[in-house]
Amino acid sequence: MSEKAFPASATTRIPFAVALATLAGTADSIGFLEFSQLFMSFMSGNTTRFGVSVSSFDWTGTTRFGSVIAMFCFGAFLGTLIAAWSGRWRLSTLLIIQAGLFAVGLYVPVGLDAFPLHAYPIVLALGIQNATLQDEAGRSLALTYVTGTVVRFGAGLANMLLHEPAPSFWLQAPLWAGLTGGAIGGGFLHHLYGESAFLFPAGFAAFLAVVSLGLTLALPGSKYVSSDNAPQPDAHPDSPPTTR
Repeated sequence: MSEKAFPASATTRIPFAVALATLAGTADSIGFLEFSQLFMSFMSGNTTRFGVSVSSFDWTGTTRFGSVIAMFCFGAFLGTLIAAWSGRWRLSTLLIIQAGLFAVGLYVPVGLDAFPLHAYPIVLALGIQNATLQDEAGRSLALTYVTGTVVRFGAGLANMLLHEPAPSFWLQAPLWAGLTGGAIGGGFLHHLYGESAFLFPAGFAAFLAVVSLGLTLALPGSKYVSSDNAPQPDAHPDSPPTTR
């Protein structure tokens, strides 16, 4: 199988993945506390609450959770298009957009309970984040949720007994630790700064954007920031590369 990961080199892909998982955990924790237990990135939790709202004829809750799920899905949609269109600049472009959205959320009106407008930019940023990095098969790395990560870790432990785990096994524990550490840090930040705590993930995303942009400019076409074989995230196996 050809190398479809983005970036191609694990030397940069894995640190960026753990850093972005930490960022996602921070933003989700801040949002959960700020927006009345509304998840910013954990759509399984929002889906459960959506179902409970429907069964309780709570149409405000139904609209609230449903609109957030739709916004997150739109973020994944938009991020995949941007990833395909931006080519070698994929990493820095997506990170710059995420940094901007984290900051913009502070200036969006609160909105109604059914339509939490001030949460939408954060949710959109985290939806986009899942299109930022891809594994060896071109699949999006799960950076904003851990259910699949925990499943792959448990399956990997079993495969260690049976034969050997998949190469991706070794990334699962660091991703979980990053998301967990970020959630803990986000909780402390919200207790100290309230909604303004979103400036911390915004600043962190901006820092990662500057690092990736600097690497792209210093090492154009390098496997450390690009991949000649990477299609858009989660594309059909026969999809052509999008890097240019």
